[in-house]
Amino acid sequence: MTPHEHPAHHPLADGFLMRRRYGNCIDGQEQAPRSEAWLPVVDPATGMHIADAPDSGAADVDAAVAAARRAFTDSAWTRLRPADREQMLYRLSQLIEEHGDELSAIETLQSGKLRSIARAVDVGGGAEFVRYMAGWATKLEGQTLQPSIGFPPGVQYHTWTRREAVGVVAAVVPWNFPLAIALWKVAPALAAGCTVVLKPSPETPLTALRLAELALAAGIPPGVLNVVCGAGATGAALCGHPGIDKISFTGSTATGKAIGRAATENMARVTLELGGKSPLIVLGDCDVERAAMGAAMGIFFHQGQVCTAGSRVYVQRRIFEPVVAALAQIAQGMKIGSGFDPETQIGPVVSSRHLDRVLGHLDRARAEGARVLTGGERSGTAGCFIAPTVLVDVHAGMQVVREEVFGPVVTAMPFDDVDEVVRLANDSPYGLAASVWSNDLSAVHRLIPRLQAGTVWVNCHNMLDNNLPLGGYKQSGVGRDLGRAAVEGCTELKSVCMAV
Repeated sequence: MTPHEHPAHHPLADGFLMRRRYGNCIDGQEQAPRSEAWLPVVDPATGMHIADAPDSGAADVDAAVAAARRAFTDSAWTRLRPADREQMLYRLSQLIEEHGDELSAIETLQSGKLRSIARAVDVGGGAEFVRYMAGWATKLEGQTLQPSIGFPPGVQYHTWTRREAVGVVAAVVPWNFPLAIALWKVAPALAAGCTVVLKPSPETPLTALRLAELALAAGIPPGVLNVVCGAGATGAALCGHPGIDKISFTGSTATGKAIGRAATENMARVTLELGGKSPLIVLGDCDVERAAMGAAMGIFFHQGQVCTAGSRVYVQRRIFEPVVAALAQIAQGMKIGSGFDPETQIGPVVSSRHLDRVLGHLDRARAEGARVLTGGERSGTAGCFIAPTVLVDVHAGMQVVREEVFGPVVTAMPFDDVDEVVRLANDSPYGLAASVWSNDLSAVHRLIPRLQAGTVWVNCHNMLDNNLPLGGYKQSGVGRDLGRAAVEGCTELKSVCMAV
């Protein structure tokens, strides 16, 4: 098979994927990178080179930011009625659904994720989120306030606040949910009246480029949504660009800190949704099978490549052994294979580079004394597959417990009482999410305020709602995606004081 051939199970044999080489989308036009530098897009299930995308340089970023700035300041975009922006976003949501088969296939092809997840989460959930944000275009509001200004005597004042679009937004998105997280950034910005330069991950650029085409088809004017592809240097050029007013980034904590420093130089606003090492806490009254299934879903969903993955499982000692045994049995029975196979439960990780990174974590864990109950190794010799892994005999000082592995790897530890598990759960630089599994609602309600996490789930894990803000404490970031917080994060709050 040649690098550009598609295996028979890939459903797309024409259309978008037949182009093989893609340009950036700048000011509504496809543009090759000025440097003529390209990056390969690889199917992680087969190792096949499926396309080339731009490796953009500073000149490409300049052009994209300039187009977004023109669209914000010189075009009719910001003068549109909010109802018009609402209608365009609603039409975009319809187009995402209409092209759902195509978009989900592209997601599976470039990232390896299960087609069912791509269809339900990236496409279905993404379209719902765009509709949700479309409604916010007409609902942004300020407040009238009662002033207490006493000078000069006898003068009266009217005071109020108003929300105004922040300007040009840089949206930098990761490879785990390329379309969904792109929409998390783009839809609130457009609803608020901003313009956007979207920078996808170099591993997964294709759905971002297709999204730009669909946005134009939905009537969103050229320059309002631009896409520049490339590696880390492209993202650095974008986030450090003086023409950017707001940066919204999802990715690693190390990169997020660098982006925060760059934003400070230009006083750009930031939303940073960063790393996680989320604890999944099982209290002793929980049903063993329910706890084991919940833990499996918490870590093995999307091969553990989820910021909120329940990668640290803490089980009250009296049920620790049966829960962990049941968890290992579930892991052993999961079918590993292509995301296009409807029976697959574990697909590949995103790339050979990431495969090596996860395997390196496993090697270090064994060297530090962790015991592998199941998995712990590569699955097969072709593709980027890792067997779902359960590690025991671990402690809080181990690297595998402290660092984000971002793969199908879970550590399981017993605890004796609630005070101990609170200490263990909070003993992490991260604070993105946590979950508690119990039928004792009194114990649960007492535990929730003690957990240092932006989201706490009860008897579920990795469940998101468009209304619920998502973001972290501590090293897991600042600001929030989703909900009202996301669209308000794309605005400036202006205070007005009028003497009358």
